Amino acid sequence: MHLEFEPPEELRDAIKCFWYDRTDFGEKETSFEVMPDGYAEIIFHFGSGCSVSYNGELQPLPSPFMMGLLNEPVTFYTKNRFEIIAIRCFPWTVFDLLGLTPGKRNVHVFEHPIAQLNDKLNQSIKTEDINQAIAEVKQYFEKTHAQAGVDSMLYKAGVAMRTANGTIPVSEIAAAAHTTVRTLERNFKQSSGHTVKDVTGLIRFEQVRNQLWNHPETNIAGLAQELGYTDQSHLSREFKRYSGTTPAAFARKTQKAKLAVSKGFVAFEKK
Repeated sequence: MHLEFEPPEELRDAIKCFWYDRTDFGEKETSFEVMPDGYAEIIFHFGSGCSVSYNGELQPLPSPFMMGLLNEPVTFYTKNRFEIIAIRCFPWTVFDLLGLTPGKRNVHVFEHPIAQLNDKLNQSIKTEDINQAIAEVKQYFEKTHAQAGVDSMLYKAGVAMRTANGTIPVSEIAAAAHTTVRTLERNFKQSSGHTVKDVTGLIRFEQVRNQLWNHPETNIAGLAQELGYTDQSHLSREFKRYSGTTPAAFARKTQKAKLAVSKGFVAFEKK
């Protein structure tokens, strides 16, 4: 069960959406994979707990934790009924929203007052009142956003990147944000921990991934041309860099499993 909720108008410059997901993995501990995209996620989780592999050992993750921009798939482990309430943020806003120092870690474990929401959300989850859980999260971020604000230059840059699906030079992004490339790069790195090129590459990969997930029969050469790759080989190299597999293999696996999810999904895959 996967549900997505639009943020209120005043949060749309910082948050893409709120979402809820529920899966029953069975009694045996099971792994699931999360693939990269152009967003950062704040994850509250409920059920039997959630772990990630670190130096060959499973490390339990608190609720909440943050999933930053990924440059490769990350595998998590859980069992039984597993539920998530999450906030999908733009990578140039998530650290300011939380008042944290930017970093490039895939999975961020942090101490923060937002953890006080966990008990309230858990009660709503237990009574299956998902709307109330989302309302609690919205209310929290309305207050946080009012205090933190969003850099207008970064907002304009983000709009340009998203509108172009990541297929836009840094110079054009800077022009859209009414600033210089140097200033944009500096401010972007300070806010997100990543370069503009890091994020545009992930946004473009995300478009390929979504298209192949929803329409695995898509012509890859045509998709490469549509998204501004040099050729199909260029797309394949970039796709394998982020996903660990080729687009053709990903499409075949998707088609075989008959997976169907909404646009802008989070790719969870049992293994």
